[in-house]
Amino acid sequence: MIIFPAIDLKDGKCVRLYKGDFNKTTIFNSFPFNQALEFQKKGFTHLHLVDLDGALKGKSKNKKIIIKIIKKTSLNVQLGGGIRTLKQISFWIKSGVSTVVVGTMAIENPKILKKACSIFPGQIAVALDVRKNSLAMQGWVSQTKISIFDYIKKLKDFGVSKIIYTDIDRDGTKKGLNFKNINKLISITKIPLIVSGGVSKLVEVKKLKKLNLNGVIIGKAIYDRSLNLNYLIKI
Repeated sequence: MIIFPAIDLKDGKCVRLYKGDFNKTTIFNSFPFNQALEFQKKGFTHLHLVDLDGALKGKSKNKKIIIKIIKKTSLNVQLGGGIRTLKQISFWIKSGVSTVVVGTMAIENPKILKKACSIFPGQIAVALDVRKNSLAMQGWVSQTKISIFDYIKKLKDFGVSKIIYTDIDRDGTKKGLNFKNINKLISITKIPLIVSGGVSKLVEVKKLKKLNLNGVIIGKAIYDRSLNLNYLIKI
């Protein structure tokens, strides 16, 4: 199981949101590249990178920072946030991103998703960001009535490399993962699953490892040092 430390970019800074609320933003590092280097030095091999400005507006204003992280670290970068066209996907993969994460595009334009998976096999992940079991889009601002459990079944034959499930109501809260939903998702899809939203204790990470998940994304609990990074790396 891969542990992905998270960097969320807003206005060129490394931030965390509380339950996906852009009005409840905490800046943890004004220099995201330095934060990425710190993760690398700690022994992490992967990074979950989200362009929050891109997610809101569909256009990146953090491109230079993202490229610097990709080019000048050895981290395998998983990038999401406002990537909604084949042209954008192609740009980021050519720039060195290991996995491109799409959310809004996957819901609104399934034909483009399927084509992207065909052109870039093994490099397209779908983010399923959820409030009360229904999908949210456009930086979590737009709420749909689409059930995650219905939608995930539709992805079966698309060629998606991973699914990233985030419980928005737990994200940034450290209230613990939604294991009820995680177990249900495992039972209805064979697509490799990465989970996030509320991780706070090492025991949760150990429990996830037993479920044979592809990975877990951890943000706030790393930044405020609730989790011992040395033990986390060992797990």
